[in-house]
This record gives sequence, C-alpha cells and structure tokens, in this order.
Amino acid sequence: MSFEPLRGVIAPILTPFNDDMSVATDLYLAHAEWLFEQGCAGIAPFGTTGEALSVGIDERIDAIQSLIDGGIDPARMIPGTGLSNLADTARLSRACLDRGCAAAMTLPPFYYKSVSEEGLYRYFQQLVDALGADARIFLYHIPPIAVVGIPRSLVARLHAEFPEQIVGIKDSSGDWDNTRALLDIDGLIVYPGSELPLLDALDLGSPGCISATANCNAQAIANVVSAYDQGGRDAAAVQHEAVTGFRLLVQEYAPIPAQKQLLAIASGDARWANVRAPLTSMPEKDGRVLFETLQRHYDFSLTVASG
Repeated sequence: MSFEPLRGVIAPILTPFNDDMSVATDLYLAHAEWLFEQGCAGIAPFGTTGEALSVGIDERIDAIQSLIDGGIDPARMIPGTGLSNLADTARLSRACLDRGCAAAMTLPPFYYKSVSEEGLYRYFQQLVDALGADARIFLYHIPPIAVVGIPRSLVARLHAEFPEQIVGIKDSSGDWDNTRALLDIDGLIVYPGSELPLLDALDLGSPGCISATANCNAQAIANVVSAYDQGGRDAAAVQHEAVTGFRLLVQEYAPIPAQKQLLAIASGDARWANVRAPLTSMPEKDGRVLFETLQRHYDFSLTVASG
C-alpha cells in the first residue's frame, strides 16, 4: 500500500464563525496550530463536527487554503468532501487534493434513502473516474447521521478494485462489530470515529482514531496512542479509561455547541460559541457547569490561543 496513514488521533476540527456567521479564519488557524501542539497526527476539516453541511463549497476551499497559507501542512489534512451529488463532491475533493491534502473523506450520497449497494458502488466508481488515478479517498460511514451507510461488502469491493484510490474508511457507526469487520479487509486503513474502542482498534492494526472530542482533549487521546506504542495495551489502559470517561460525559450534551462553548470560555473569545443554523449555541452558564465538571472529574484544563 503506497498511502502512509497518519498514526495517532486526528481531530475533526471545529469550524469557528464570526458574529456575521462568516468563517473566522483567525480562530481556525489558531485552533489548528494548537491541535498539532497537543499531539494530533492530523486534522479533518469539515467533517460532521466541523458543521460541514452548513458550509458552502467555496467557503470550505477558502478556509482550507487559509490554513495552508498560515503554515499548516496539507499532507496532515483529510478534509470532508461528501455532498449529495457527484459533481460537487468531485469538485471539492479535487480542490483538496490539488492543494496537497493527504486524502478526501467522502460520505455516500445521502439524500435518497434505501438505495441499492450497486447504486452506491456506481457512485463511488464514478467519483474515482472523475478524480483520476491520483485520487485518495477515505469513505465516511456515519449512518446515525447520514442514514445511508456503506456496507462492509461494498467497502471490500471498492478497496479491492481501487486499492490506490479507496485507501481507508472512518467508521462512525458506533458499532464495534462493524469496525472489527472492516479491520479484516486487507490493506484498508480504518479509523474508528471515537476514542472509545481505540485500544481494541489498535490491537487489530488501526493507526488511531478520528475523534470529535480531540478538539478539547487531544493531548490525552494522543497520549493513549503513545503509551500503547511504547508499552502495549496494559501501559495505555489507565489513560484510555480517562479519555473514555471524558468522551461519555461530553457526548451527553450536543457535542458541537458544547465543545465550542468550552473553547469560548477557555480562550475568552465569545465567537467560539457561534454555530450555524439549524444548530443552536450552548448557553454560557451551561458551558461553565460542564467545564467545572470536567475539571473535577478529569483534572481538565484548556489553554488555547485566541485568534
């Protein structure tokens, strides 16, 4: 396999917005820099956590370019590019690849439900054809949100037919049996969409995870992978128990507004609390309760740069 995976935690970076709801590129760059300082192996702009489907194609391209212009290595980025039609997905994916991004992370076409596996195959086949031989695609399986999923049998077929183009998958199903089955596909890079099964995934050859809570807890998750690499599963168990508890607590809230409010409190920049409709912001008082709860239970501190 010619594609070298990013080992460790990849953060699906939150997208900050100014008060007029334009992308706050100053905060975006500062947060990306902070995530790498905290030990992230990479970032995944415009995944679900990045409110991708609330951000336009040109806005996404411009925001990614602002990160590159600010010094972020595009080879450590796997942007989300999945839209509900082939033309837009291909256009956005091509723009990311042309800018040197490691790969594009692509949803299935998600508007029409109960579509056949053959129909999904044709979509991804046509996407590969549109992008060309240098395409590098991570499939994005998130049926709790998209409803339309990517069956394991289809993943195996696509990777077998396009091993240099369909290089991996992010599995955000929350179903460990599905993740484990994907890890059996020879040569496929599999990132679980959470740190919860991280140790089990590492045992089976996963390079790490793509986790929303890395936006606030990146260093702790990165330390799990480092401890595993240095001493095996037992050496990482205590750290993993802590990041699991952190994740379970945060996901009791609406995770995107909650983490944005945590960043607003930590940075002193209220813009971080902004979300685009149809999401609604977490009230500051609720964010402070969450912040204090995390401090009590996980010795949580969050020192982030403002824009």
